[in-house]
Amino acid sequence: MNEDVFNMQIRKFLKTVGVTSQREIESTIRDAISAGTLSGNETIKAKVTLSIESLGLSREIEGDINLE
Repeated sequence: MNEDVFNMQIRKFLKTVGVTSQREIESTIRDAISAGTLSGNETIKAKVTLSIESLGLSREIEGDINLE
């Protein structure tokens, strides 16, 4: 295995995950505030599941998103 290629591929994947996740979260929260579902000062609980089925990897990552 080429460690440099491996590392760069992981970073590329994580960048895509980060950018896509941020867009989805921002859009969904803005829509919820517009619809009145959220007031805009909450703390939102978030959870992401990282999985690689072929390797049997499944990890949940949890955190909070403070809106104020």
